[in-house]
Amino acid sequence: MLKAGVLGAGHLGKIHLRLLQQSEKYELVGFYDPFTENAQKVAKEFGYKLFDSMESLMDAVEVVDIVTPTLSHFECAKMAIEKGCHIFVEKPITKTVLEAEAIKTLASQNHVQGQVGHVERFNPAFTAVSDKINNPMFIETHRLAEFNPRGTDVPVVLDLMIHDIDIILSVVDSKVKNVHASGISVISETPDIANARIEFENGCVANLTASRISMKNMRKSRFFQKDAYISVDFLEKVSEVVRMKDVPENPDEFAMILQNAEGVKKQIYFDNPDVEPNNAILDELESFADAIENGTKPVVSLHAGTEALRIAQMVIDCF
Repeated sequence: MLKAGVLGAGHLGKIHLRLLQQSEKYELVGFYDPFTENAQKVAKEFGYKLFDSMESLMDAVEVVDIVTPTLSHFECAKMAIEKGCHIFVEKPITKTVLEAEAIKTLASQNHVQGQVGHVERFNPAFTAVSDKINNPMFIETHRLAEFNPRGTDVPVVLDLMIHDIDIILSVVDSKVKNVHASGISVISETPDIANARIEFENGCVANLTASRISMKNMRKSRFFQKDAYISVDFLEKVSEVVRMKDVPENPDEFAMILQNAEGVKKQIYFDNPDVEPNNAILDELESFADAIENGTKPVVSLHAGTEALRIAQMVIDCF
């Protein structure tokens, strides 16, 4: 078991503490949070060991789980890496791309592993169809949330849209060519609603919408590719694959037959893959443990986290 410690005991930090304690791949050593009153309350209520400084926690563990506000990610990650600790850092990896590049370099120099908490990669609705997404040419995403003061220290692009940016970058094997976007602040000091159009060199186009002032929650993505359409509902955890093929001699009774303008008959197959319930946060933490133990590349590497931040920053720069 890997000895792990958590930095940050806020809403998400408490979830990480609980899951690390439950995991068979980690030994939860303790946590540190600079807000003394909250830290002591968490320690007393759950029995976790509270360290009196980041340094003392890092000296006692092999893995540092950074669940602090984005503005402090760089400082926490840098200190952990320099002490030889592997790092799991919540998204976005850092506040700036420059900081993210520095973290990548430090991790490489110190021979430690790093993973970024883009948890939607572990959403069962996505993992059920990810191997079926092949060279999509148009992608549309909607990520809408009711207002919550948590996360308003950063624009909605870094708070919500970056999840979809990471998913898109994981399935499109091409470099970004152009980014067009608009955003507006309504409640907070940073943009609360944004729309972006990302164009890739291979011709793929992604249209993303994110809002944290919606009347309802929605987390849906649609992927269009040659002869197939794939829908993923990250919130309801359901997915659907619709494929089109030439009509065989004995068409499937569950398929629909259409005829296009050229008179070619196509058969449409509807498939709703089985979606296995899971705890995505536990899965991402344990996949990181496997990467450390086996010396393999983490599912969401520091490089992947940096690239998601890079594109997110390009979106923000359009405002």
